[in-house]
Amino acid sequence: MKYVIQVNEGPYNHEASTSALNFVRAALDAGHEVFRVFFYHDGVNNGTRYTTPPQDDLNIVNTWSELASKHELDLVVCVAAAQRRGIVDEGEQSRNGKDGNNIAPGFRISGLGQLIEGCVQADRLIVFGD
Repeated sequence: MKYVIQVNEGPYNHEASTSALNFVRAALDAGHEVFRVFFYHDGVNNGTRYTTPPQDDLNIVNTWSELASKHELDLVVCVAAAQRRGIVDEGEQSRNGKDGNNIAPGFRISGLGQLIEGCVQADRLIVFGD
């Protein structure tokens, strides 16, 4: 089975991100393919490298980054939602005259077309969060 995962909630204000992370791990462990993880709405906050939870909390952002590196996952942050929430990569930094970027390793910023393409390529879209 080939999945596209959509995450609509931030890493610490809802269980959606943790549930999505656990689902992706289980799917990969079972031999399924995760074509893309698309972060939308407040879910784009999963892609900021400046998240620094207390030591006894799961660092969800780093865990997504590590999982992406290990399994060559495509972690896509919606550009419009990211701009509204102050998340920028080097390209957006340059285009918008910002003095820095804050995208976490393994994540990239792109548009809704990436979600649509994923839905065309995958067998299932699973959405986590409202």
